[in-house]
Amino acid sequence: MNYSYVIIGSNTTSNLQLQHFLEAYDDFVCADIAENPNDGLNHTLKYSPDILFIDLQNEPTEYFQMVSDLHQYINHIPLVIGMSKTKDNAYEAIKCGFFDYWILPYNEFDIRKSIYKLRKQVPKKETTLSTLCLQSYKDYRYIDTKDILYLKADNNTTDFFLSDGTKVSAYKTLKTFENKLPPNFTRIHQSYILNSNYVSRINYGKNLCDLKKTDTQVPFSKSYKENIDVLNNRMSKNSISSHN
Repeated sequence: MNYSYVIIGSNTTSNLQLQHFLEAYDDFVCADIAENPNDGLNHTLKYSPDILFIDLQNEPTEYFQMVSDLHQYINHIPLVIGMSKTKDNAYEAIKCGFFDYWILPYNEFDIRKSIYKLRKQVPKKETTLSTLCLQSYKDYRYIDTKDILYLKADNNTTDFFLSDGTKVSAYKTLKTFENKLPPNFTRIHQSYILNSNYVSRINYGKNLCDLKKTDTQVPFSKSYKENIDVLNNRMSKNSISSHN
């Protein structure tokens, strides 16, 4: 029962600061961070987030146009919260139907009020599985998706490897689960779907992903390299970088 969001803005420090504030709310999940209006539009169409957080300090006209352009492509328009150091763009934001408008620097109380107002006015319906039911004849097995490290195809069955070290098998193909899992699950191989929340390392030289809580390395293939690039880009933007 989560709200997915995309942060859009050119100020990397501000983007990470907002993400840090939102980490206090378990039902808010970051789909990605975009640095400009074009990427913002692309990420919105790709991830279908519930909320857009847009920094209007630079290129406000382009961002307002981006929000307007969304109506050409999708029926469900995300809620939009704008932010700026002044109220100069507040009137235009109201005209564009923004849900809220924040004055920078971020104020924890303003963020909390917006989130509670959003939860009250737009209660989230269950759109993605948080609990997965695996049925075999009269046997029903329930798995919390946050406990899944990765899925591995095994002929016409799928093995679920869990964070507690256990393995659960389902008599369905990997493809069956690919579009039913939350957005933090990424197909990286013909035989593997990965929970990106557990990724600790991406080794392009060996085509391997290391996972937290396990010594297992999961391979990725060239045919799914674009998915790996998206995952790596998202993780890099959400991290403090140090290049050797």
